[in-house]
Amino acid sequence: MTKLKQISLCVTLLVGSAIATVLERKVVQREEPEYPPIAERMKLHGAVKLKIWIRADGTVRRLEYIGGHPLLAESALKAVKGWHYDAATKESNTIVGLKF
Repeated sequence: MTKLKQISLCVTLLVGSAIATVLERKVVQREEPEYPPIAERMKLHGAVKLKIWIRADGTVRRLEYIGGHPLLAESALKAVKGWHYDAATKESNTIVGLKF
C-alpha cells in the first residue's frame, strides 16, 4: 500500500470515529424552556443553538451556547441542563436547536 493510500485510510477512519461520537441519542425526559418576559415584551422570536455533552448514563454533563439571540440563551441552557437521554456505552455530544 502506498504512503498516500495509508494516509487517506487514516483520515477516513478518523472522520468515521468523529461522526460516531455525534450520533443522535433519544431524549427520554425533556423540559421546555420558558419564554423570557423581556423577550415577550420585545416580541422577540428566534432559535438558540447549543452543543451538549451527554454522559453515558444519559445525563447532561456540559452545555455550550453556540448561536442565537442572547436574551433567549439563558432560558435554553437552563431547560436543556435538565434533559435526560437514553443510556449509551460512552459519552457523546450533539448540537440542538430550540425555537422560541
